[in-house]
Amino acid sequence: MKTRITTLFGIQYPIQCGGMLWLATPELAAAISNTGAMGNLTSGNYNTGDGLREAIDRTRELTQKPFIVNITTMQYRGRC
Repeated sequence: MKTRITTLFGIQYPIQCGGMLWLATPELAAAISNTGAMGNLTSGNYNTGDGLREAIDRTRELTQKPFIVNITTMQYRGRC
């Protein structure tokens, strides 16, 4: 399937994983990207820049395909 989104991002399907906070891990992001959709890694899962950097590196180890990083702008105080 070819759409403006698939062409722009270099993906096979115009599907993007939503920002699912605790569920949007490197493993899930890579699995979704490996299917041809756009995987999503949520930055809100990490308390430090180094932790997020490690998660991005881990995602890159698991897939060679594009993925996005959801930058959380809300104040985070732990799990509800």
